[in-house]
Amino acid sequence: MLYFTRWKALAILLTALVVCLCAVPNFFSEATVKTWPKWAQRHLVLGLDLQGGSHILLEVDGNAVRKDKLNQVADDARRAMREARIRFIGGIGVRGDNVEVRVADGDTQAALTKLRELSQPLGGLLGSTGQRSVEISDAGGGLIRLSVPQAAVTERLRQAVEQSIQIIEKRVNDLGTVEPLIQRQGVDRILVQVPGLQDPSRLKEILGKTAKMDFRMVDTSVSPDQAAQGRVPPDSEVLPSAQSPKVPYVIKKQVLVSGADLTDAQPGFDQRSGEPIVSFRFNTSGARKFAQATSENVGQPFAIVLDNEVISAPVIREPITGGSGQISGGFSVQQANDLAILLRAGALPAPLTIIEERTVGPGLGQDSIAAGELASYVGSILVIVFMTLTYRLFGLFANIAVAINVAMIFGVLSLLNATLTLPGIAGIVLTVGIAVDSNVLIYERIREELRGGRNAISAIDAGFSRALATILDSNITTFIAAAVLFYIGTGPVRGFAVTLGIGIVTTVFTAFTVTRLIVAWWVRWKRPQAVPI
Repeated sequence: MLYFTRWKALAILLTALVVCLCAVPNFFSEATVKTWPKWAQRHLVLGLDLQGGSHILLEVDGNAVRKDKLNQVADDARRAMREARIRFIGGIGVRGDNVEVRVADGDTQAALTKLRELSQPLGGLLGSTGQRSVEISDAGGGLIRLSVPQAAVTERLRQAVEQSIQIIEKRVNDLGTVEPLIQRQGVDRILVQVPGLQDPSRLKEILGKTAKMDFRMVDTSVSPDQAAQGRVPPDSEVLPSAQSPKVPYVIKKQVLVSGADLTDAQPGFDQRSGEPIVSFRFNTSGARKFAQATSENVGQPFAIVLDNEVISAPVIREPITGGSGQISGGFSVQQANDLAILLRAGALPAPLTIIEERTVGPGLGQDSIAAGELASYVGSILVIVFMTLTYRLFGLFANIAVAINVAMIFGVLSLLNATLTLPGIAGIVLTVGIAVDSNVLIYERIREELRGGRNAISAIDAGFSRALATILDSNITTFIAAAVLFYIGTGPVRGFAVTLGIGIVTTVFTAFTVTRLIVAWWVRWKRPQAVPI
């Protein structure tokens, strides 16, 4: 155990040195680090509790998710009936928590057979749960009811939350914020923490918009005044303008092209008027649909609708076949930039409601850093004094290994661009104790071997060999606990688990390579007859 080849010793030292050097960017200002090569710019990011920032808890609108699911079922039922060429009477509509389809009595069985194709088994990676996405029943008299069970709504809500997290990440990252924390909480909530952001007003505005954009035709068969008197065609609706004063528009419900077909959106300025605009580009499918729609409606006004508000309603002068265009609507520069961010990130699957909001000041974060530093210094000094008094020279070896261990923890965290929180600092302090514990086990084993009559070199070699299994067992069980905390925990708990898990890996490395290498060099140099322990 005490023999190291030159290459093995060099590999250990290089590994420790390279990992420790990864922590170097943390000692320089951010402006200085940005001048370095990209690969050298990785550093620790202080969490919300250490540098202050904004904390926002969002809730996905479950009622909107249920309504969207029912509308989707109604659309699917309408398409299925048309494919089967089955006439339905009075349209297909949503009534309460059901979708109702009325057909002639003679077509009931054929309609039931066709509609049952819409019902799919609910399940996941573990297989089917026995429940179905849609329940279909014959209410008699040619009336067929399609209902969505709660399990299907819950599954749709889960998908909406996951999709919303991805979209929120895109929106927040486009704002230029540093290492935001965005994660799920519970069934229908999303936690957003942005360290360093003291004014969350713009963030709330960006997060609060669904950003569902589509292109539709303006219904010119009725005027807005006639529509206000209740004479709205069944396939149209009245929507207000996005700018004040609110101007009503009669807009057809049929969507010509949806915002899902956008591939890019960038803010800019109109070359003729100089006003801020948003330039957009469609994918292949969207470009084809947009070209067809504009070719068939030359001379007619069409509306750009965002979150049920009309941004603009220009007249189609000629077919637009290039797959790109621009949106103008009296924007300010920031409004154009925000709209471009929203369109690039995509539309949220359901509205989000802010149910909790707080801002942590940088002063409070600085107090937390000072308290964490004090605890770390005091704990480290006590450990150093204890190890030196108890194990003398070998205690000094252990202290050197623990210092390298802590430096390696910060190096790995920096390499991962991890966010350091107050519980994370607690995990590092705990790791110091675990690292010392590994050395204590080795040294106590060496003492036992000496008491058993072994000579100095033999006792040292046996101490490292026989303590290995015990140290591995204790660290593996602790690592499993850290992995469980990381898997089921959220926020600060995960931060604690990450630092603890990394600390355990570096502890095993330093205890059985660095400490052993230092002791091996000392043995080779001194050829001791007694062990100063």
